Amino acid sequence: MRTLIFLIGGLWVCSHSIYAVDWDVYVAKYKQDKVCAISYTFDDGLAEHYTVVFPELEKRGFKGTFWICGCYIEQGAAAKVPRMTWAQLKDMANKGHEISNHSWSHKKMSRLPLERIKEEIEKNDSAIFANIGIRPVTYCYPYNYKPDTIFQVASKNRVGTRVRQFSMGGWKSSSQRFTKWLEDLIKNEEWGVAMTHGINYGYDAFKSPDLFWEHLDEVKSLSDKIWIATFRQVASYIKEREKIQLKVSGRKDGLVITPELKLDKKLFAESLTMVLKGQKVENVSVIQKRKQLSVGVIGDKIIFDFNPYNGPIKVYLNAK
Repeated sequence: MRTLIFLIGGLWVCSHSIYAVDWDVYVAKYKQDKVCAISYTFDDGLAEHYTVVFPELEKRGFKGTFWICGCYIEQGAAAKVPRMTWAQLKDMANKGHEISNHSWSHKKMSRLPLERIKEEIEKNDSAIFANIGIRPVTYCYPYNYKPDTIFQVASKNRVGTRVRQFSMGGWKSSSQRFTKWLEDLIKNEEWGVAMTHGINYGYDAFKSPDLFWEHLDEVKSLSDKIWIATFRQVASYIKEREKIQLKVSGRKDGLVITPELKLDKKLFAESLTMVLKGQKVENVSVIQKRKQLSVGVIGDKIIFDFNPYNGPIKVYLNAK
């Protein structure tokens, strides 16, 4: 049988049958082929992030990213503004929330030599790992100060750092502003990184906390379009999607898709969503490394999550 090898949409496709040319095969822009993504991030480790924010996120099935400074956590309730405890942070981490690095003591980095900045970052990494059991692989810049020199240091061995954000609290908070933000994210298919400090007190607290909870309810109602995940998850997904290569070969009963991803899988460990678009099918079965993958069929799309490091994916198709 003659084999044709050609490039479609940046993917090397090897065709042995009609299937390879009849299907558009690609990794979705966001998990489960959602239109856009949002990560809710909370700065400074305020006590109410555990007592107030954590329950509200859990109620809606959302996971957040909490950027903490170890120095503040050590001060605990004795701090000028009450902070969470290590035990509370570990509880959130155990339930899938991300606890990550906001420097040890939130110093103004513009006033520190580079070696001291490295110490601030590394000390906080060590403290979080010692108390939570998970090494942070993302970073949030104190005062959002991020010149190239600090960016290079903070990015080393990380999935990503927060370089842009949408401030939710303070005098700017309003339902109209939040709705406009959502509309723009959906329209432009973007990743929105929400930044929040205080809820009821502290820096940039909300005029009314209900504004935030109502916003979360609106996002929940749009969950068919929006992927809500931690900063680490979305940053990892995007990097993996950008770097992955797919080799697709057609055969009589379907397709074989071989992903190749040359990233550090200890850092970039997010599953990806594959999309096969072409025709309606009656039965679909997907196998990777002898494991049956969960498959969704929406119109002429077949959608499933896969491990980019687990080798070839066999897709068995039975077209209508």
